[in-house]
Order: sequence, then C-alpha cells, then structure tokens
Amino acid sequence: MIILNKPYVSDFLIETIKKNGFSVLDNEIARKYFDVKDLTSSDEAIKLSQNELIYSNSENSIDWVVENLKDFDISRMIKISKDKILFREALRKIYPDYYFRKVTLDEIKKIKPQELKFPFVFKPSVGFLSFGVYPVKNETEWKNIIEKLNEDIKKLEGFFPKSVVDMSDFIIEEMIEGEEYALDAYYDNNGEAVILNIFHHPFFDDKDVSDRAYYTSKEIIEKYHDKLKSLLDEIGKIIGYKNFPFHIELRINKDKIIPIEVNPMRFCGWCITDIAKNAWNINVYEYFLNQLKPNWHEILKNSSDDYFYFTIGDIPSSIDKNSIKSVDYDKYLKNISNPLTIRKIDYKNNPVFAIVFAKTNSIDEIKNILKLDMSEFIEL
Repeated sequence: MIILNKPYVSDFLIETIKKNGFSVLDNEIARKYFDVKDLTSSDEAIKLSQNELIYSNSENSIDWVVENLKDFDISRMIKISKDKILFREALRKIYPDYYFRKVTLDEIKKIKPQELKFPFVFKPSVGFLSFGVYPVKNETEWKNIIEKLNEDIKKLEGFFPKSVVDMSDFIIEEMIEGEEYALDAYYDNNGEAVILNIFHHPFFDDKDVSDRAYYTSKEIIEKYHDKLKSLLDEIGKIIGYKNFPFHIELRINKDKIIPIEVNPMRFCGWCITDIAKNAWNINVYEYFLNQLKPNWHEILKNSSDDYFYFTIGDIPSSIDKNSIKSVDYDKYLKNISNPLTIRKIDYKNNPVFAIVFAKTNSIDEIKNILKLDMSEFIEL
C-alpha cells in the first residue's frame, strides 16, 4: 500500500501506481489523483496492513501509521528510526564510544560550555532535511544557537507535523568526520538490506549543512555497495528491521562508516528518489513493493561513467516567500548542462522553487551549483 502526502507527489509515482495497480490509502492528497472508489479506506487499510508492505512519499504520513497501526511492528521501527536518541542508543553495540546527549529547548540556556565536548553537531531529535542543524566548533558559536533556533522555529511553523520535525528535544552529538553519503534501500522479509541507490552529498564548505545537491555514479556504487550493505545488515539485526523502506545518511572516513540518521517508510524525499530511473533504470517503488533486488553487476556493466545528480533550488531564509513575484528558471537552468527532469515547485507554499535531475561528466558542474546564490534567480 502507498500513502500519498505533502509536500510533493511526482507524476512518475502516480504513473507507477496506475501501471502496477498498487493500493493507495484514501486521504485528501490521494483524491487529487484518484477517484474515491479506487482508493483504500482507512478501515480497510488497517485490516490489510498486517500483510501488506507500506510505502509513503512523505514522512507526513507517520502520524496516520503510528495512530492507526500502533500495535504493528512498523510503528516500532518508525519510532526507533525517527528519534535520533533512540537510534543512537540502539547502535551502542556497534559504536560504544560515540558521544551524544539529549537536551530540551528549556535546558539549552542552562548548559555550561565546559560540560560540552567541542566540536559537535546540534539538531532536533526528530527532524527532516537540515532544519535546525548546526555544526558547533566553539563556545562563541554555541552562544548563537538560541537566536538561530528561534528563526528556524518560525520558519518551520505550518510546514511539517511534530512527528516529522519537533523543535522541543535536541541531540548534541560528536561531529563525524568524513564525506557524507545517503542511500535509498529497504529491508526484505528476512531482514536483509537491499540497496537501490547510493548518493554522495557534497558541501560548499565546513559550515554548509544544506541539501543543495546529491549525486550518484558507477564509481560510487562499485566502491561502497558491499561495505554499506554489510553495515545495514548488522543494523537490521540489532533493531529488527523487516519489510521496511528507508533513506539513510552516513559519514564515511576511510574504513569508518557512521550513520547520521534514518528516515523511515520512504526513500529520498520530495520524490527525488525517482532519479534512480534515470541513472540505473530502477523504479524504486516497484522494487520495494514487488520485493525485487537489483543485479548491480549487470546494471553497472552497461552503465556510463557520468554523474547523475539532483539539485534543489532552495529559497534563501532571508527572503519572504510572499514577496516573490517570479523565478527566472531559464537563468537558473543555464548552470545545468544536461537537465533530464525539471520540476517547478510552488514556492509560495514551500521552501524550494525547483528540483532538477541532471547528468554531467564533470564534477565541477556540481561544485559550481553549491556556490550559487539562489537570490539571483528570484524577482521580488
């Protein structure tokens, strides 16, 4: 069963549902794309959920699942995945020396700098994208956190439910060195991890925590697939993951791999996971719901050495979305040599104005995108 929800549903996902006849939960978003008679009622979905695989394009669906399927194992898996504190505690067996602590919004002002181990990362215990995430190197940066937090809290109001982003409890954890990567994968009925895509997440500098661009390539899959699958299988055994789709972010430093967070019940958000079709001819929705496993040996044997990437046209926090008159998409796209899919987003109601899938043979193109000042494409 698929649960559709805000903020974005792609045409590719809708086409996949119709082609395969996947059941879809009846809700306000689903009714925009399907007749009510073709949707699965909430009562029927609850009856079927014991034996059905569940996927959602958005973590906004977590509330429905936890409320209606609270006695099902999927609710347990979501809770552990979504709460960074619970996730860290579960992985102590693998990372016994990893430093982290939980703090509430009220406790932040009372914490003395000498109690902390600099540098560290400060972020919501329950979060999404990079909202409220701050790398903190010293006492001065720590003192600025409260002001930045208040700005983030105002920015988030009305966008996400508390099950997706909750700015009341936070985690302070050691700063993980290395390059950041992300995976779209699922655990099958036996608890074995099946990897559907691996992305590198580059940053402009050490202060950048944005999600501006991710890319995948033949080289990345060949280099990391087996190592990451081995770790995911170990994590799956500890937590007891089964029949569970997820998007996980990790840091890799030589042979050391440390998970950052797990996003449950979905792959890469905003239906960006669709890029696997461009890169590998993999329809991730079909692969999970039909329990298919990529034959990476065959896939990579016939693949080019190009980089497949997506980039997000994010609206700077300094810009009031209501004051935006237009976006110069043509000017924006001049930075992308070979756009494959262009998705214009309703920027009046979302923090982004575009998501673009692209292909390039030059990593410099992606590095240049990280440097862009998005205000240059926005007319006020």
